[in-house]
Amino acid sequence: MPHDTATTPTRPGSRVPPVTAPPFEAGARRPHPGPYRRLLATPGARAFTAGNLIARLPMGMFSVSAVVMIAEAHGSYALAGAVTATGLAATAAVAPWTARLVDRYGQARIAVPATATAVLGSLALLLCVHENAPVWTLFVCYAATATTPNTGGMSRARWAHLHRGDPAALHTANSFEQAVDELCFMLGPVIAAVLCAALFPEAGTLVGAILLMAGVLIFTAQRATEPPVSPRTRAGSPLRTPGMPAVLAAFLATGAVFGSMEVVTIARAGGAVLALQAAGSCLAGLVYGSLRPAADLRRRLLWCLAAMTALMSLPLLAASSTGSLLVLAGALLPAGAATAPTMVTGMTLVQRLTPEGRLNEGMTLAVTALLGGVAAGSATGGWMVEHAGTVTAYVTPVGAAGLAFAVAAAGVRVRGTGA
Repeated sequence: MPHDTATTPTRPGSRVPPVTAPPFEAGARRPHPGPYRRLLATPGARAFTAGNLIARLPMGMFSVSAVVMIAEAHGSYALAGAVTATGLAATAAVAPWTARLVDRYGQARIAVPATATAVLGSLALLLCVHENAPVWTLFVCYAATATTPNTGGMSRARWAHLHRGDPAALHTANSFEQAVDELCFMLGPVIAAVLCAALFPEAGTLVGAILLMAGVLIFTAQRATEPPVSPRTRAGSPLRTPGMPAVLAAFLATGAVFGSMEVVTIARAGGAVLALQAAGSCLAGLVYGSLRPAADLRRRLLWCLAAMTALMSLPLLAASSTGSLLVLAGALLPAGAATAPTMVTGMTLVQRLTPEGRLNEGMTLAVTALLGGVAAGSATGGWMVEHAGTVTAYVTPVGAAGLAFAVAAAGVRVRGTGA
C-alpha cells in the first residue's frame, strides 16, 4: 500500500534519513574509490543496488535474445527487427505512464505488477515462437513487455531521496548508476548470445525474464530506502518545465549518436568491438563520479557534449585513414569516454528541472527520448551504410553529437547555478 507521506518521516525506523557526505574540500586529494565506498555505505544502499543490478542486466539481453530467437524460427532478420521496433515504440508510449504511477503510488506497489505483466509478455513471446504461432502474435506479445518499469530511474530516485541537499554525493550516485547502465548493456548482449547459442534459441529470453522478475522483487523489498510517494501532487508535467523540452531534445540527439554508431560499427567490424566503446564509457563514468563537479550544470553539459562531438570523430578518422580493424577498435575506446559524463550531467539536469513528486516520470521521459533517438539513429546509420558506405556512415554519429550540442546551447536553461 502507498506510504503515508504526512506521518512516515516521523516514525522511528520507517525511513532511512537523508545521508549527507562531507563536502569536497578545495584542493583535496583523495583515492579514487573513496566516494563510491562512502556512497555504498549509505544504510540500505547495497541491498537495493544488488536487486537493481539483477533487474537491469536483462535490459541488455532482451532485444538480442528476441532477434536471435525469431530469426532462428522464421529465417527473417527483417521480421525480428520489426518485432523489436514495435516493442520499442510501445515502450515509448507506456513508460512515462508507468513512471507516473510509480511516483503517485510507490515503487513496490506499481513496479511488481508492471514487471509481472512484462515477464508474461516475454514468456508468451517465447511460447509463440517455439510453437510457430501466427506472426501477428509476436508483435502483440513483445508489445506487452512495454510495461517494464524504468529500474534505473527508480534507483536514481532513491539516491536523490537519500542524498537530497548534497550535490556532491548525488553526482557520485548518478555517475555510479551510469557506469552500471554501461556495464549491463556491455554484458547483457554477450550473455544473451552465449545462452542462445550454447543452450537453445529461447534461452536468452527465458533467463532474462527470470532475472528481471527476481531483481525487481529484491529491489522493491527494500522499503526503508523507497522514496515517499506524492499521491496528490499538483506539480505540472515535467514537459512544461522551462528548459526541459530542450534537454529531452538533446537526449533524443544523443540517442541517435548511440544508435548510428552501433549499426555502422556492426556493419564495418562486427558487434564484438562495440564492447570497447561501452568499456570506455563505463571507466569514464567512474572517474567522472570521483571528481568535484562544476557548479554550473548548463556549462558542464555543453562541455560534455562538445567533448562527445570531438571524440566521436575518432572512429571516422580511423576508418577513413586505414582499413585496420585494430585501429578502429582502438578509436572506439576513447570515443565512449564522453558518453557517461554526458549522460550523468544530463540526468542530473533532469532531476534538477523535474517538479517535486514527478521524478520517476521526468527520468523516464529522458530515457524514452534516448530510446527514440537510438531508433532514429539506427535507421539513419543503416541508410548511410547502404547508400554511402561504412566509412562515410561514421559521419552520422558525429553529426548527431553536434546536433545535441547545438540544441542544448540554444534551449537549455537552468534555475540557479548549483549542481
